[in-house]
Amino acid sequence: MEPSEALRIMINDNGGENVSADEPSPSEPERVICIKEELKQGCQDHVPGSWAQLSIYRFPHYLKDGNDKAWVPQIISLGPYHHSKEHLHHMEQHKLRCLHHILRRANHERDLYLDSVKEVEERARACYEGTISMSSDKFVEMMVLDGCFVIKLFRGFNEGFEKLGYHPNDPIFSIWESILKIQQDMIMLENQIPLFVLDLLLGLQLGNPNQKERVAKLVIYFFDSLHPNSSTFDIYKFNRLSDHCSVHCLEVFWWSLLHLNPTRSKTMHRPRSWKLLIPSLTELRHAGIQIRLKYTDDWGDIEFKDRVLSIPQLVIRDGTGSLFLNLIAFEQSHFNCSNYVTSCVVFMHNLIKSSEDVQYLRNKRIILHCLESDAKVSDLFSRLCQELAFDNQDSHLYDLSGEVKLQCHQYLRIYSRWNQWRAILKNKYFDNPWSIISLVAAFVLLVLTFIQSMATTRWVLDFLYSGNYLTSTLGVIKVR
Repeated sequence: MEPSEALRIMINDNGGENVSADEPSPSEPERVICIKEELKQGCQDHVPGSWAQLSIYRFPHYLKDGNDKAWVPQIISLGPYHHSKEHLHHMEQHKLRCLHHILRRANHERDLYLDSVKEVEERARACYEGTISMSSDKFVEMMVLDGCFVIKLFRGFNEGFEKLGYHPNDPIFSIWESILKIQQDMIMLENQIPLFVLDLLLGLQLGNPNQKERVAKLVIYFFDSLHPNSSTFDIYKFNRLSDHCSVHCLEVFWWSLLHLNPTRSKTMHRPRSWKLLIPSLTELRHAGIQIRLKYTDDWGDIEFKDRVLSIPQLVIRDGTGSLFLNLIAFEQSHFNCSNYVTSCVVFMHNLIKSSEDVQYLRNKRIILHCLESDAKVSDLFSRLCQELAFDNQDSHLYDLSGEVKLQCHQYLRIYSRWNQWRAILKNKYFDNPWSIISLVAAFVLLVLTFIQSMATTRWVLDFLYSGNYLTSTLGVIKVR
């Protein structure tokens, strides 16, 4: 029985609306049992420990813009949310083939993997939002097949699939386009596997447990091409990557965008004040603020100094919209998570208001894109921020945006004062044709007087320094 139906029965029992005669009325014991089950489930959900492990969420409804391809996998399902989708069923045979390949090369039995995952089944189930209506055996089998496929894909991408024993004409791993499509599916919020399950399965394959750091680095290497900055990300630069990443692949990639800066991972709390929106690019240019490319691989490291706004390069591909949308959904859903990516997307949305703004940033090499037109880029940011619940006072760009807006306001005040002066001149001296003629005549007379004064001054100086003046002066002296 649905909760709404149970609620309707409770209202009817209290003397409220009557149940339609066309609907079958359950017996009294059935009503009591249903209500008790609902209340029991509600009590379980209310216990804080029931969501302590929650990390793989349903995609927020308010972020869905009608484009299901942005958050629904198109090639492969990972985890229980899309496991039964018919259009993803064809990949199940390749998962089985992958598991068979792993067992044969490692000389392992299937039960070793099933029994190991069975031990952490409860912990894995707790990572997913809502009740997972799958039997224990079915859930464990799904975790093993999905997890082994992901691990094999990561290792093959890093070490080479042929080195791992796959045929050069493998129907999945030898086709680069297939890997790219799988890559886009694997970065989606609803298509995740707990990271500790991948750690467990890789440890079984290698015969060495605790592979958390290696798994995290394999994730970064696999998703590096999705990085919004064109600079190559050095995964070996972060020796303590695994200390920060603990939930799933999307979170690992999110951490890489933050460059493992712990201060960026926490929500910033400021006193509630007025909302702050950065002026558009056109307004900034009119205010004399320069826009420059900043050479860094940290996409969110935007800087404003000496009336110069420096923005790192942003590479926009066909899948960038889906990537940003799922990262935003993760930030909106995960507990005590910062809105680092959301802040950057909103900042660019406020900056870009037209295709001309995109063209200007493209000419500055701040934006590189392969979309059909500059207008598509502008539409992309508009769609991402259309129904977004975001408080920009918690943004790491809040102070910068305030400084930029202050500089614009100072310019506007000066510009407004000049407009006032211009209005006074217009109303006082240009209100009729005779005033204009008088002012022009006065100006011409002033110029002529200045020219005549300069000519007279020059004649006097020429006379004083001429030879005739000196000769006449000496003659006077000689006579005396």
